[in-house]
Amino acid sequence: MHKKRVFSGVQPTGNLHLGNYLGAIKNFVDLQNKFECVYCIVDLHAITNRQDPKELESNILETVASFVAAGLNPEKNIILNQASVAAHAELAWIFNCVARIGWLNRMTQFKEKAGANKENASVGLMVYPNLMAADILLYKATHVPVGEDQKQHLELTRDIAKKFNNDFNCGEYFPIVEPLIPKEVSRVMSLRDGKKKMSKSEESDQSRINLKDNKDLIDQKIKKAKTDAASIPTEVGGLKNRHEASNLVSIYASLNNIKVENVLKDFGGKNFSTFKSKLSESIIEKICPIGDEINKLLKNKDYLYKILENGSKKADLIAKKNLKEIYDIVGLKKFS
Repeated sequence: MHKKRVFSGVQPTGNLHLGNYLGAIKNFVDLQNKFECVYCIVDLHAITNRQDPKELESNILETVASFVAAGLNPEKNIILNQASVAAHAELAWIFNCVARIGWLNRMTQFKEKAGANKENASVGLMVYPNLMAADILLYKATHVPVGEDQKQHLELTRDIAKKFNNDFNCGEYFPIVEPLIPKEVSRVMSLRDGKKKMSKSEESDQSRINLKDNKDLIDQKIKKAKTDAASIPTEVGGLKNRHEASNLVSIYASLNNIKVENVLKDFGGKNFSTFKSKLSESIIEKICPIGDEINKLLKNKDYLYKILENGSKKADLIAKKNLKEIYDIVGLKKFS
C-alpha cells in the first residue's frame, strides 16, 4: 500500500485571479487537512513558451505569496519550485523512453497550443505531459486534484505508471494515481464572455477578478460583467444556454460554499443588479484580505525564498530516495 500523498503543480503565470482561486487554490487549502501534500510551482513547464527571465522569477514569488495568502501552510505542506529538484527532469527523461509517440500525438492540449504550425512548436511542448507524469510519480503521489482540462494528462500518467511497472516487472512500484475531483467543480468563466475560461491572457482586464484587485475595482468589474435581459431563474434548468448568468451564479455558490439550487431559491425572479451587489460583497469579503496579504508578502522576498528553499529540501529528500530506486530498477548507476 502506498502512503496517501497529494501532488499538484501550478504554472507561475503571476497575477492569479478568481478562477485560479476557486478552481484550484481553495481546494488545495481544504486538502492540506486530509493528506500529505506537495504543491509545486512548475517553472520548467513554464519555459515551454518563451519567458522573460526576470518576469518568470517575479511570477514564481507571486505564486508562492498567493498560496500562503490564501491559506496554505508552508510548515504543513511541501511548497517548492520544480527547477530546484533535478530529479523531476531526470525522471522525465526515463518517461520519455517509456511513453509512446502515439500517446503524445493524442494529447489535445498540444494540438490546441501548437495550433496549425505544430512543426514549429518546441519539443518541450510536445513532451510536456511526460514531465507532468514525472512530477507526480517522483513523489509516488496517490491523488491529484484535476480540472476538466487535465484529465487526459492524468490518464497518460496512469498509462506510464502501468507500462513502467509492467516493463520492469516491479509489481506496483508506481501507484496508479487517482483524480481528486471536487463535488462542486468550479470552472470560472470570463466576465465578458461566459463561453471562455477566465484567463490572464484575455486582453481585457475587465474579464477577470485578479486576487490583488481592490474593493472598488471588484465592485466596478462585477457591475459591468456581461449578463442577459432575463431575470434570475428559480431552477437550475433555467440557466441552460445562459452562459454569463450561469457563471455569476456559480461564482456566488462557490464563494459561499452552497449549491447553485440554493442560490436560485434566494435570488430566483430577481434582477441582476440586486444579485450583482451581493456577489460583489461576497468576492470582496473573500478576495480582498487575500490580495492585501499577497501585497504584504511580496515586500518580504527573503521569506518567500525561504519557503521555496525549505520546501525544495524536503522534496529533494523524497525525490532522491525514489530516483535511486528507479535507477536501480532500470539498471542505471549513478556515482555522485
